[in-house]
Amino acid sequence: MTIRVVVVDDEPVARRALVSLLTAYDWVECVGTAADGPTAIEVVNRLVPDVLFLDVQMPGCSGIDVARQLVHRPTIVFTTAFGEHAVLAFELGAVDYLLKPFGAPRLATCMARLKAMRGETAPEPSPEQLADVSASGPVQRIFVRGGAGITPVLLQDVLWLEADGDYVVLHTATGRHFVHVALHRLEQRLEPAEFLRIHRGCVVNLSHVQEFRRGANGVLNAVMRNGVRLAVSRARAQSVRARGM
Repeated sequence: MTIRVVVVDDEPVARRALVSLLTAYDWVECVGTAADGPTAIEVVNRLVPDVLFLDVQMPGCSGIDVARQLVHRPTIVFTTAFGEHAVLAFELGAVDYLLKPFGAPRLATCMARLKAMRGETAPEPSPEQLADVSASGPVQRIFVRGGAGITPVLLQDVLWLEADGDYVVLHTATGRHFVHVALHRLEQRLEPAEFLRIHRGCVVNLSHVQEFRRGANGVLNAVMRNGVRLAVSRARAQSVRARGM
């Protein structure tokens, strides 16, 4: 069974390079390309491909907007140089997220995933998933890179989130996971009743907080159930008191 593919990228070099890489797979047929958002929508709806390799930042409208507006809904693989869009991409049902520049080895991982899906019907995104991302509900899971693949981390399993430069570190009972997204952006997608920012670079999952207690130095700490103590800034202590904690 041949998989029909459309490649969308506003950079001609990147578009041609991906089409060239795809020729190595005899079970893949590239049936069309596009260089901007509106054209991508027209091409995909007309050619009804099985898989869409979709750039995020493009003229006309973004890849995120393209994914929301498509009538025909192929399996989507996002391709972009900006890792901060990963959370939203997977919420829109993307099967993979290729960070530019990527080469044949990284594409091979993606193609193996697509090949495993051959003969299966890709789940159609729900209306909620295709809604405006700024108006959609709280994130329930975050996809993280691990080894050669991408795995989901449930937010309920995250003890706390910590800013680390351009990344957010997800602390879980089994280890740490890095996500290329700003903490303030991710915080906007967390359930406010369950997560609380305790200082500029840290958000805690309240279900994993044992208590808030002042130390000998008078500093308020969030005492996690695993014994870790996280300092609460003076500016955020008021938010803790407002929660009745």
